[in-house]
Parts: sequence; C-alpha cells; structure tokens
Amino acid sequence: MEDYQAIYTQYFEDVYKYLLTLCRDPVLAEEITQETFFKALKALDSFRGQCRLYVWLCQIAKNTYFTYLKKHREPENQALRTDSPEEGLLQKESAFAIHQILHTLPEPYKEVFSLRVLGELSFRQIGTLFGKTENWARVTYHRARLKIKEELQ
Repeated sequence: MEDYQAIYTQYFEDVYKYLLTLCRDPVLAEEITQETFFKALKALDSFRGQCRLYVWLCQIAKNTYFTYLKKHREPENQALRTDSPEEGLLQKESAFAIHQILHTLPEPYKEVFSLRVLGELSFRQIGTLFGKTENWARVTYHRARLKIKEELQ
C-alpha cells in the first residue's frame, strides 16, 4: 500500500494534466483522475512493466474518460435541452436521494464529501481541516463518492 501512495503522489499531477488536455474541464479531469488511480490500485498486480508506469496510468485515464463520455455526456446534454417540469422534478428527486444517502454515510466520508461538494473547498483545505494530507482528502472523497454511487444503484 505504501508503493501505491508513492505512485499516487508522484503521478497524480501528471495524469490530471493529461486528462485536463483531453476534457478541458478541471472538475471532470480531477474526478476521472481519482477514478484512474482507483482502477490502477485494483490492477496494480497486472502491471508487467512493458511500458513506463506513467504511460500505463495515462492509458487507464484515457479509457476511463472515454467510458465516461459514452455513459454521461449524451444524457446530460439531452437533459439540458428539456425544459419540462417532469425533468425538473426528477432532478430534485435525485438530489434528495443523494442527500438521504449522504446523511447515512459514516464520518469522515460525510463531512469530506460535504466540504468538497457543498462547501467547494479544495482537497488541500479539507486535508488541513482534518490535520491530514491532501492525498488523504482525495482518497476519502473518492471513497465517499463510490459509496453514494453504490447506494444509488
């Protein structure tokens, strides 16, 4: 696990910048970077060293970004085009469901997620509040996001 932390620390910014050039959205790039490192952690044993670790991480990042586009981009664009009251109601119901799930999350996930999304604090600021590192805040936020996604499904 210490190796993973070193990899995360060394490559996070480079992978983030790579994704930022692909999507041109800082928030999305950060979210996909988090997802990339989560996938890399799960697949770290399968890395054979046939290419540089950075290249392997960027390949995971690119595939994750393209998967995101397939799943999310088109429905979001369609939802933005509709002005029906039904669509507005569905969005409010979804937001309420997320708040219900957030209410049941254990600490520190609940607070970190709230500070990031609702308080719009940076990971560095959140880490400072908890007396932890920026990377701790990133990982905790990512885990909270995964827990919320699981509950929504």
